[in-house]
Amino acid sequence: MSRYLFDSADAHAVGRFTVLESCYDPVSRSQLELTGLARGWRCLEIGGGSASLGDWLGERVGPQGEVTVTELEPRWAASRQRPDHVRLLRHDVVHDPLPGKDYDLIHARLVLLHLPQRIEVLTRLVAALRPGGWLVLEEFDCGWTPVLAAPDDASVLLFDRVHTALMGLLEKAGADPLWGRRVLGAMAVAGLQELTATTYAQAWPGGGTGIALHRHNTDQVADRLAASGVSADDLDEFRALLKRPEFVVNSYPLISARGRRLHEKEV
Repeated sequence: MSRYLFDSADAHAVGRFTVLESCYDPVSRSQLELTGLARGWRCLEIGGGSASLGDWLGERVGPQGEVTVTELEPRWAASRQRPDHVRLLRHDVVHDPLPGKDYDLIHARLVLLHLPQRIEVLTRLVAALRPGGWLVLEEFDCGWTPVLAAPDDASVLLFDRVHTALMGLLEKAGADPLWGRRVLGAMAVAGLQELTATTYAQAWPGGGTGIALHRHNTDQVADRLAASGVSADDLDEFRALLKRPEFVVNSYPLISARGRRLHEKEV
């Protein structure tokens, strides 16, 4: 099974899923609607977390359709009862065969960013679409997270120091923190057409829902941050800073890219 820096089997995953769903599910739903999502569609949700979007897709496609939600650790989504047309699978998108083909829609949010094999996985996702089917990939560009307001210069330096160390750990794990700015081009190379992308970002003030993502991420890898030179005092100050409303950081920009696999005669 693939292992990523932010292991979804870890209890910190629940907090991270909650933040991502609160901040980004409305964005993802609007992007998925732009594909023409309708009753009867067959959908695949890769890396579905607690399955909030998979459950919503199930409502949109109705019992005439089909939704498969995959996750390395599906226990966070397994407690909820689901209709028969929404299926939850333990699945490793790198090593396991895809659970089907001829999908009308495949969606993944913040998955390929973490995969060293992201191009190989992208190619397989494209091949699993039916002619006319849509792929929607939503990825962070972690290279643009400016501090928008801070109580002092030391706070800016602290945030940048801890965040830079975190990005270094991601890269060592095979992730691409800048994948968001590359994803549309990669989808074009993979043969998709009708390509477009939008970018969403917002201000995250200290003590708010969004900025807690930084706390969950750093708490989960605190031992590895310490090994990379971030002291325990630094982390304590970082956690305290994230609670201060006068500290405001830009959210990770979410790039939502979509493209279509056209019929051969249309390509």
